[in-house]
Amino acid sequence: MSAESGLKTFREMGGIWEQYDVTEVASPQGWRQHPQVVLDFYNQRRKQLFESAPNAGHYGLAELEKQFNVQIITQNVDDLHERAGSSNILHLHGELKKVRSTLDASLVYEMDQWELKLGDTCEKGAQLRPHIVWFGEAVPAMETAIPLASSADIFVVIGTSLNVYPAAGLLNDAPAHVPIYLIDPGEPAFTPSEQITHIKEVASTGVQKLTELLLNH
Repeated sequence: MSAESGLKTFREMGGIWEQYDVTEVASPQGWRQHPQVVLDFYNQRRKQLFESAPNAGHYGLAELEKQFNVQIITQNVDDLHERAGSSNILHLHGELKKVRSTLDASLVYEMDQWELKLGDTCEKGAQLRPHIVWFGEAVPAMETAIPLASSADIFVVIGTSLNVYPAAGLLNDAPAHVPIYLIDPGEPAFTPSEQITHIKEVASTGVQKLTELLLNH
């Protein structure tokens, strides 16, 4: 969804995970062993985000709110949907521009600059960490996401390999009778069916084609 905004994806060729050891930068174990490495990794991602802007795909989804009740469930940790004007956004994997206390997970803070340092603490004096769901951690937002998916009248999947669980499982939570639109230029892991329309486009042009299909339906 955000690749056209210049944000590197995680799973495709040349994605972020090819350049880093996942256990070093995105796990509780990595945080315990190498907190500075973890902070540096997310600081660079955050710096890039501050320098990025929403693309036509983000704006297209926001525009659809004029015609539909749009609920976005995103695996992305950026805030580009918010900046494009979408109203209802559920972040499954956390938010890059937020940090939280390592002592009290309910203490979450918005960042107005890109750098988080060792020694930056919450109001209780504990080190702050990225507000990101790491590998090996629970995904608490799934409890909200599953009912949303199961009550959808139209289900749209944009720019995902459908290989990352539990998020990929939401496709199976969509009601059996509803139309599903899959927007991705590649060949995501899904079983073709009459229920699924695959729009083989990047997000910007794919959302435009989706809009045309929905409004002319």
